[in-house]
Amino acid sequence: MKITQGCFSYLPDLTDEQITRQVQYCLANGWAVNIEFTDDPHPRNTYWEMWSLPMFDLQDAAGVMMELAECRRVYSDRYIRISGFDSSHGWESVRISFLVNRPKQETEFELVRQEVGGRAIRYTTARKPAPAPA
Repeated sequence: MKITQGCFSYLPDLTDEQITRQVQYCLANGWAVNIEFTDDPHPRNTYWEMWSLPMFDLQDAAGVMMELAECRRVYSDRYIRISGFDSSHGWESVRISFLVNRPKQETEFELVRQEVGGRAIRYTTARKPAPAPA
């Protein structure tokens, strides 16, 4: 199952050239770019690990792409995403975020239904157990 989070999530995975263009777009808008990784892509997990510090004041996407290459080398088995943070007054928020690396075997989630008092139903997502090796 392909995890869909962030921009471009329903498109085929971006090539390095396309990632470079998106990073350059972020830099051209004055947004800080950062790289994050995780092995837990649950939709409510907003606390991904940061790869070094956010990159402020860069002019060229090549610096980000060098850091991305190193992060991919170290964490090739994890989800990696790039985010562009707009620190301008009134925004002060992430403007763009997209996945740039996926593990070979993606995590799968399932919808779990729980019946509670008063005929109410609660839904949550739970990680599916990994299939047994063949």
